[in-house]
Amino acid sequence: MKNRNMRISEEIKKELSQIIRELKDPRIPQMTSVLRVDVTPDLRFAKAHISIMGTDAEKAAAIEGLTSAAGLVRREIGARIDLRYTPEFTFVEDNSIEYGAMINEMFKKGL
Repeated sequence: MKNRNMRISEEIKKELSQIIRELKDPRIPQMTSVLRVDVTPDLRFAKAHISIMGTDAEKAAAIEGLTSAAGLVRREIGARIDLRYTPEFTFVEDNSIEYGAMINEMFKKGL
């Protein structure tokens, strides 16, 4: 069962990345990546971990834009992936890429 959930999460991640690129909302920058999608075992809810390049205000606006487009995203996922239930999405900002870049810079400087 766990393996099935992982496959579904990966498929949703792939499609979600494509859908986000197609969104016309000006609040969502081009440098927006889906890092991970966690789906509940009953497939009713999904939490998408999103990496956004930009200032804190741009990141907050992008998350707001994605949240407002959650219904459209859900409908598109339902059309692209054949599941019994299409999950409701919540979007959370993930700073792990920026954190990794900061650590890498610290190593380069010898700190």
